[in-house]
Amino acid sequence: MQNSLHARHREAYLERLAAEGAAAVVPTASPKVRSNDSDYRFRPHSDFWYLTGFDEPGACLVLLPARGEQAARTVLFLRPKDKEREIWDGRRLGVEDAPAALGVDEAHDVARLWDELPELLSGHEAIAWRFGDDEDADRRMIEVFTGLRASARGAVRPPVSLLDPAPHLHEMRVIKSADELEFMRSAAQLTAAAHRDLMGFVTPGRNECEVEAFLDHAYRSNGSTGAAYGHICAGGANACILHYVENDQPLADGDLILVDSGAEWGYYAADITRTFPVNGRFSDDQRAIYEVVLRAEMAAIDAVRPGVRFDEIHQAALEVIVDGLIELGLVTGTRQEVLDAGSYRAFFMHKTSHWLGLDVHDQGRYYEGGESRALQPGMVLTVEPGLYIDPENTDVDERWRGIGVRIEDDVVVTAEGHEVLTQGAPKTVEQVEAACGAAAATTGS
Repeated sequence: MQNSLHARHREAYLERLAAEGAAAVVPTASPKVRSNDSDYRFRPHSDFWYLTGFDEPGACLVLLPARGEQAARTVLFLRPKDKEREIWDGRRLGVEDAPAALGVDEAHDVARLWDELPELLSGHEAIAWRFGDDEDADRRMIEVFTGLRASARGAVRPPVSLLDPAPHLHEMRVIKSADELEFMRSAAQLTAAAHRDLMGFVTPGRNECEVEAFLDHAYRSNGSTGAAYGHICAGGANACILHYVENDQPLADGDLILVDSGAEWGYYAADITRTFPVNGRFSDDQRAIYEVVLRAEMAAIDAVRPGVRFDEIHQAALEVIVDGLIELGLVTGTRQEVLDAGSYRAFFMHKTSHWLGLDVHDQGRYYEGGESRALQPGMVLTVEPGLYIDPENTDVDERWRGIGVRIEDDVVVTAEGHEVLTQGAPKTVEQVEAACGAAAATTGS
């Protein structure tokens, strides 16, 4: 499935490039230094993976659409086999095996990339290239472009523009195929199971770092390519920091813990947040906040269907959040007065959704022609309202301070409405408390 999936992506992108008279040069990511001579674990650039299914560093794909009597060509530049380097750095596919393994037309040594690009790109009216990732590569691409313009003669037309690949390539990525959705279901199901099991693992006295380690183990030991993003494992008032990453504090009896974490499967991301009591039981105040967020999330999910505007998902959640804040006495006024004044933003300061796919905040436009985009089948988005009551907010009663709750699921738009990919993660108060108590009853902890 992998080869055919990426081949279909290449064919679709080549069609879009042909309409622009453009060729595309798509590099993968560069290795990133962690410290001194130690790199972070390599992950291919999502655009490159989408088109190749190849996850070695040091590679670049060139897409040449049909032009005149010349058929379309896909040319992959990659590292050659090198026994000595493979002993040190790991196995390589190699130039000779790449066409059959990946379904590309040609494969060349990546050391020849900049020498061969001018001839490959000659005659195309535009070149699609992603600027901003690698300053040296950007400079060399500009040199290739200006060189082609300077050397054009006779019937060979020089390129007239360098194109951003995003308008076409990233818009292709917004609508997921059936095969892509299978990868996303796998990521979602694995993540949901890990969150469920985590609820039984957490007890007072454990540390946030143990939660992080539990999730890493659950993902990697079950076939995932790893966590899709840095885990947020926020106990107590740490949950009021939206992108809390320290994950190093002990978990206290009576606190909640907010866990925002997702696995990748074939580099496609899941993104789940669950908030649950460290000791297994919500207090009355915690439950009151939690149930407002839960109602808001369910209202937003219910709104997901074709034709609904992206911003309407947020609006559905926001109205429930505002009603809940008024009911709890955290803000005053009517719903419309609170919305107009924006007083809810002290407690709910982020949007409800983002696209999800190869990137956890996936590519694609949110607005078209100045309007919020209408949902279409195959789009995948998160739904994640929350309430965060700053522990230093003296404008609210002390009993609310330091409570942070977010609930997040991954939802695919279907022809009939929607499918919740992450439904296996406990979410109602009863489900959460049962999951928290299941392991404790077994282990006696």
